[in-house]
Amino acid sequence: MAGRRRGAGGAGFRLAVTAVLAGMVGLVGCGGAVQVQDTARADVQETLDRRANAVLAGDTAAYRDTGSADASTPGNLADVPLASWTYTLARFEREGTHATADAELQYRISGYDSAPVVTDRILTLELRGPRWYVTADRPAPNTGEQLWEQGKVVVERGTHSLVLGVGRPRGALRDYADLADQAVPAVSSAWGSGWARRVVVLVPKSLGDMGALLGAPAAGYQGIAAVTTGEAGAVGKAPADRIIVNPDAFGALGSFGRQVVLTHETTHVATRSETSQSTPLWLSEGYADWVGYRDTGRSAAQAAPELERSVRLGQLPAALPTDADFGFSGDPGRLAQAYEGGWLACRMIADRWGEAKLNAFYRAVGAHQQRAGAVESALGSVLGTTEEKFTADWRAYLRAQLG
Repeated sequence: MAGRRRGAGGAGFRLAVTAVLAGMVGLVGCGGAVQVQDTARADVQETLDRRANAVLAGDTAAYRDTGSADASTPGNLADVPLASWTYTLARFEREGTHATADAELQYRISGYDSAPVVTDRILTLELRGPRWYVTADRPAPNTGEQLWEQGKVVVERGTHSLVLGVGRPRGALRDYADLADQAVPAVSSAWGSGWARRVVVLVPKSLGDMGALLGAPAAGYQGIAAVTTGEAGAVGKAPADRIIVNPDAFGALGSFGRQVVLTHETTHVATRSETSQSTPLWLSEGYADWVGYRDTGRSAAQAAPELERSVRLGQLPAALPTDADFGFSGDPGRLAQAYEGGWLACRMIADRWGEAKLNAFYRAVGAHQQRAGAVESALGSVLGTTEEKFTADWRAYLRAQLG
């Protein structure tokens, strides 16, 4: 019996040893040293999840508990109706108790965004005891700031608009909301109702702050009253567009100019899902200007003074504007003529073929799989003309309208 007990005990010991060794598979390296699994990446994601929850809850104390020295974000966003806010880790590099990471921040505004704003962030982190803390959270290179990084966001709601401003009086934000509320039905009248029919307008404190939001030198937007952000050509969903105002240039406009600008930018929001890399700027910008001027009664000469000057001097453009002609940092006169030329091309289509054909042409160009051949194909299928004939007709139209 003693022998049997020794046999049983030996078998049990061997089984136990086998189980322990099996549990250590994957923890033993080639050199035989036991490796402890590094959970840092998962721990950092947990910190970012708590950070996101703190923003959504407007909880400054909980946000500060994730380690940021600057805990102003929840307070700056307190009045903004956020629907979601998430961080997703991408690159993660650890050196002892310190780490750097790339993270993708996604957030949506309730009632306005059908898809999230997506922006890249660079994080630095420090391990203190068992937990990781964020020590810096900043935009990735060539990525714009977010409005709340510039200060407390003041919110003004319109019927069809949400205006978010920093450093601007509430009355001024109300004016932007009123302009946007007029722009939305004007755009729907031209383009149709198959879009969200609401816009988000960002009003920073200065031109410099506008440039920071766009992640670009402010000087390039010196005379630009507003721009629209948003990724063109999204499939299956409309991205989250923002109209960003240059308060300096916008403030220099009269009431007529302000309404045209807001209507122009709202048109970009409405047409975004039908705009793609196949759409040339003369068409996307020209169409937005066509909607902006559509019901104003302005003549071609009144709305295209730079091009009129050239035509009267006998300098008729040989071809439709190229994308390069729309560069903000180039010659202002060339830029103005590019916008005017695109607008008159769209106006000619509406005059000759009708507004429904203009909309169909816009959609057909955007639906093309690539830029090459997009305009030529849509000219043939929608308007029954050729690129050569269209260009010749456009030049004749300029001469008739501006000569």
